[in-house]
Amino acid sequence: MSEVTQLLQDWSDGKREALDELLPLVYDELRRLAHNYLRRERPEHTLQTTALVHEAYLKLIDQHSVDWKNRAQFFALSAQAMRRILLDNARKHISAKRGKGEKIALEDAPEISTEPDKNLIALDSALQELEKIDAKQSKIIELRYFGGLTIEETAEVLKISPATVKREWTFARAWLYQRMRDEG
Repeated sequence: MSEVTQLLQDWSDGKREALDELLPLVYDELRRLAHNYLRRERPEHTLQTTALVHEAYLKLIDQHSVDWKNRAQFFALSAQAMRRILLDNARKHISAKRGKGEKIALEDAPEISTEPDKNLIALDSALQELEKIDAKQSKIIELRYFGGLTIEETAEVLKISPATVKREWTFARAWLYQRMRDEG
């Protein structure tokens, strides 16, 4: 059993000191996940890697109903938390760009693209649609794409074989590609 897994299980058992030992062990991996997320965001994104890591970590440690099983589950939930934070941020950004009813001349309008925000929201919408069709495929996309988990780690989290993950990953990516292309 890995040290991270043991600390997560200790934390689940109510040992708060395990949480203090956990952060240094997972911090670099959380930063890598956050960096991968932010790399896909708009250039002028205001959220920094460190801030995204800290926000996600705060959401995770606030979870009281999670029965922590292993490090793969922890990073899957970390990825999910980061995705939600970025989606909320994207929605706020697009909402702010609409303004509060003030009118400006077209030539005075800033030339700031919201394309990555719209793409993230469109991807989230497509994932929600995929989840209604095939929840397992949606979860695989979330774990692999957003969570950065390997085929083996994804299989471990979902308790399915690596071959099934590979097959479902291929089908889900093709479906998402088609869906995103159809939406423009």
